[in-house]
Amino acid sequence: MKSITINGSTRKVLGKKSTKELRKQEMVPCVLYGEGEPVHFSAKELDFSKLVYTPNAHTVKIVLEKKELDAILQDIQFHPLSDKILHVDFYQLSENKEVSMEIPVKIEGSAPGVLISGGVLILNQRKLKVKALPTNLPDFITADISKLELGDKLYSSELKNKKYEFLHPDNTVVCQVKVARASLKEIEETEAEVSEETAEGSTEEKKETAEVKEETPSKE
Repeated sequence: MKSITINGSTRKVLGKKSTKELRKQEMVPCVLYGEGEPVHFSAKELDFSKLVYTPNAHTVKIVLEKKELDAILQDIQFHPLSDKILHVDFYQLSENKEVSMEIPVKIEGSAPGVLISGGVLILNQRKLKVKALPTNLPDFITADISKLELGDKLYSSELKNKKYEFLHPDNTVVCQVKVARASLKEIEETEAEVSEETAEGSTEEKKETAEVKEETPSKE
């Protein structure tokens, strides 16, 4: 998995006043959890753009006073109005300790239910949460849709991998092929027309039968 470098400075003074001052300088207060005591530091808000505003998953290399620490983004808080980053939590990686992380789903192949039957592919899960050793974290999870017919679903249990574990139930729907709304409308209209024609045909048959009965002379 690709890594993004965040250059930080250890915070010696904590508290609300210090935090407000950092944000005025377009710096983000951060905390690194994992090994030993939490490490408080700050980093430029601009440095988080490639980490936060992307659909891809990355690990993070935090550089503090020439010391490099590998981590993953664990939590991030945004301002409710301005969307500016208020606070970031990281979790330090250890080679022998598994971590959980959300990994993007990448669609591969073409579904016959879409190409041939005119269905629509619905991506139910854009990301899946996995648990794995840091070295086994994938860049993305491949979802092969080449066998999906109209009405078929692809479950997380079909994407299992020995290197990582899904933190979802096996019946989690990753994607599916549904009937397009336009097609569904056409089907409903066709069924309605057939019903009307059948009803009209039945009425005509009854009329013809009645006419035949009226024309048939009585044996009396």
